[in-house]
Amino acid sequence: MKRYRKNCSGFTLVEVLVAIAVIAVLMGLLLSAVQKVREAATRLQCQNNLKQLGLASQNYHSSHGVLPMGITPIIARDSFRYSTWLTHLLPFIEQDPLWNETIHAYGVQPRNPFSDAHVGMRTVVKLFTCPSDSRLVRPHATHGQVYAALTSYQGVSGTAYLHADGVYYNDSLTKLTDITDGTSNTLAFGERPPSADFYYGWWYASGLYGKQGGTAVLGVRELRAPNYLFTPGCQEGPYSFSPGNISNQCDLFHFWSLHDGGANFAFSDGAVRFMRYAADSVMPALATRAGGDVVASLN
Repeated sequence: MKRYRKNCSGFTLVEVLVAIAVIAVLMGLLLSAVQKVREAATRLQCQNNLKQLGLASQNYHSSHGVLPMGITPIIARDSFRYSTWLTHLLPFIEQDPLWNETIHAYGVQPRNPFSDAHVGMRTVVKLFTCPSDSRLVRPHATHGQVYAALTSYQGVSGTAYLHADGVYYNDSLTKLTDITDGTSNTLAFGERPPSADFYYGWWYASGLYGKQGGTAVLGVRELRAPNYLFTPGCQEGPYSFSPGNISNQCDLFHFWSLHDGGANFAFSDGAVRFMRYAADSVMPALATRAGGDVVASLN
């Protein structure tokens, strides 16, 4: 009796290699799509944060007749020296317990907001952080034995710290009526990730007392002051609205974000827009509250 060998079907090496190549391409496309969806989601969440902060600042103005100080100076009118505009928004973003802790801490230690009594200095407030920056989910140790929680957002002080021609700056008491360029045409705050060494970007208090830009407020043509700490090799400026890198210490001197192509900004009327880096030329006009500048289009 003859025996017949049954033919076994299978794949050749070439077919296997082709299949692997196709799967690799599909995985690459899928990963790219997932990354784009994730980036769109984080950008949207970041915009939502700024919208809530914009609403909080409007409510603060309704209660106090002025917007919060960008940074409260050493000789404080309200005994919250060195505190930032974000600190004063706490009661308006449903952070009353933390605000009460802040009041208590300033009662115990009014001169040093970096001391252990000031719990807020080490408390992460999710609304103050952009989800694109994974560093901000916890506080960080930095120079001077300071342990600080950080923020992705800076108040727009105008063009540079020397001029204080914007909305939020050292000892500012800006009223909406002071913004004669129009609240819909004037930037209030925008994105700037904390510096590489985590010394610049504290939300609770300003380590440099507001005398220089980049601590809680920032100009769109910011300058590096001669006595600026921990910035060796950084140019004097002026700096411009352009891409940055979290490992570059000098990028603390300009607005930028971890989003592709630009950064989110809140305007003084509460509106939020994604500004592309190509809009750098109009940023000085948008940053000043009473410069008399006219911006034809933001697109």
